Amino acid sequence: MAPPAVIAPSILSADFGALGAACSDTIDNGADWLHIDIMDGHFVPNMTFGAPVVTKIRSHVQPPKTARGKGTFDCHMMIAEPKRWVKDFQKAGCDLYCFHYEAAITSTAAENPVDQTENKTSPKEMIRYIHEQDMLAGIAIKPETSVDVLWELLENPKKEEVPDMVLVMTVHPGFGGQNFMASELPKVQALRERYQELYIEVDGGLGEGTIDQASEAGANVIVAGSAVFGAQDPAGVIKVLRDSVEKRRQSNL
Repeated sequence: MAPPAVIAPSILSADFGALGAACSDTIDNGADWLHIDIMDGHFVPNMTFGAPVVTKIRSHVQPPKTARGKGTFDCHMMIAEPKRWVKDFQKAGCDLYCFHYEAAITSTAAENPVDQTENKTSPKEMIRYIHEQDMLAGIAIKPETSVDVLWELLENPKKEEVPDMVLVMTVHPGFGGQNFMASELPKVQALRERYQELYIEVDGGLGEGTIDQASEAGANVIVAGSAVFGAQDPAGVIKVLRDSVEKRRQSNL
């Protein structure tokens, strides 16, 4: 059975002038997690915010009482050196550290912002390291990356090297407000067919007009930015997103 619906509004679409209140209000409106987009201007051309901002908004949202619980900070690390920042974000209040596969296969094994090393990391090493810092580990793939790169990770007998969540991007990472790419949904379907209990997240262009496609494909973690933060009735939109995922989930019992 697929895991329950998780609605994770992206704070990239929130009011940055009142970010703490926007985050707490969104949880009060029924969101489960907050999706926090971290961009470094290198892995993607845009820049957002770093660990100090996460620390500040953590004080406005109660940490989850259980793994994947309400209030989870789902940090989507669109950065060129993901291992370098794991500890900083753990200290800031991150609960789920989701790095990009594409970054992990090209980046160094540096473990802090000033570390200098030519040694390379890997997706397996990243997942193990994140778990060692007592966070959940997610792995994301861009539209141009085949889902096939994930099978070895998901089939790994070493559980400490298996991701807790897979994020399938349904837009090109780096900017909000892009159109939903339904072409990426076969990746979600392939993942769900093999792994009924896996948390599968989709991010990009999700809203009331596209949610049914994503939920039918098997996604259970839904990232929505402007669809929630730009709505007159955010709680109503969150309910629509949740109901779509749960309807598909119940139909497959």
